[in-house]
Amino acid sequence: MIIAATELKAAMFGSSKKQPTIRSLIGEGTVIQGTLRFSDGLRIDGEVQGDVVSSPDNTSILVISEKAKITGAVRAGHVIINGTVIGPVVSYALLELQPKAHIQGDVRYESLEMHQGATIEGGLQKLQGDDKPGLKLAPAAPPALPMPQSKQA
Repeated sequence: MIIAATELKAAMFGSSKKQPTIRSLIGEGTVIQGTLRFSDGLRIDGEVQGDVVSSPDNTSILVISEKAKITGAVRAGHVIINGTVIGPVVSYALLELQPKAHIQGDVRYESLEMHQGATIEGGLQKLQGDDKPGLKLAPAAPPALPMPQSKQA
């Protein structure tokens, strides 16, 4: 029986959140230029020259493999890096830096797991409440006008 790492963590730490499925792959030897937007899950084994941005719902997962290289900003919910990122990284949920991860740029995260061997050349900052993408609420209804008082005879 093979157990995925995310399933093992859920069993160990009691998390019942289901990780999104990785539905897209940028294969080794592939080079993409421009902004790459995705939802759910994305694995990159190739190269992206531009930003990699998930949908703002905070449930995405991005895997940047050992062979991958990103030159641009990275923004997603759960981010796993074992390759190279040249640019800022923002993880709205969990940022996992594997042993061969190399980041040249500032890193902002909600939760961080960093393995021995991973390197960051830049700032490291925990996200504050205002930095996290949240639900967009509808504007409040205007206050009700007071009811006119009726005159009693």
